[in-house]
Amino acid sequence: MAEFLTLESAIAANVHDGDVVALEGFTHLIPFAAGHEIIRQRRRDLTLVRLTPDLICDQLIGAGCARKLIFSWGGNPGVGSLHRFRDAVENGWPRSLDLDEHTHAGLANRFVAGAAGLPFAVLRAYAGTDVRAANSTIANVTCPFTGEVLAAVAAIRPDITIIHAQQADRAGNVRLWGITGVQKESVLAATRSIVTVEEIVDNFSDDRNAVVLPSWTVTAIAHVPGGCYPSYAAGYSERDNDYYEAWEDLSRDRAVFEDWLERRVYERGSA
Repeated sequence: MAEFLTLESAIAANVHDGDVVALEGFTHLIPFAAGHEIIRQRRRDLTLVRLTPDLICDQLIGAGCARKLIFSWGGNPGVGSLHRFRDAVENGWPRSLDLDEHTHAGLANRFVAGAAGLPFAVLRAYAGTDVRAANSTIANVTCPFTGEVLAAVAAIRPDITIIHAQQADRAGNVRLWGITGVQKESVLAATRSIVTVEEIVDNFSDDRNAVVLPSWTVTAIAHVPGGCYPSYAAGYSERDNDYYEAWEDLSRDRAVFEDWLERRVYERGSA
């Protein structure tokens, strides 16, 4: 059953140096507060996994937490590049970064296979691209029924998945709504999981299918209102577009970024 912990305790108990860490949430419900706590606890040698690595991965990479990124599209949505990501790849600062790149469908299916306990997933993808040739986690597989040659992607089983959600009840069940990505699949694929939530409620509403993640699938729950800021939680907050725009200039310069990191993350200010 899910254990209710502070965010600091949840990260300390469940995120270790060298872990494969999935941080999921699509457009909204991005677990920024948890990512900042990982930075504060100075975790190192992490393999980060995210379908759309945006500012949270840029911040973790710039803080020196990551040695590898497994991803699909990456960028500052609606603004431009991820400059800490780019600096790590092009210049090895603050350390070099290994890359494992997929399409959205490819990486989503890796989570699906992991959640199902299967060794790989099969899909029609990558035709006409050179991604398959450059990536050892993609292979060809021949359908035993039709003879069609398809793409296979290796299952991914993170050591820990971290997501943000709107609600948990006191039994540890988790409810989230709005635009969703692979939060459910990434939690089910992982060995451990942390869910930060906007609110802890006695009971969910009478809506059918309210429970997205039953408590037995979750390791720890932390009550962190605003834990997805500057992204948003549908029904609770709005996206801070100015933050994303400001990140374009703030993240370009190493010294400016390090000053932001010290003042707004390490000193536990409002990041």
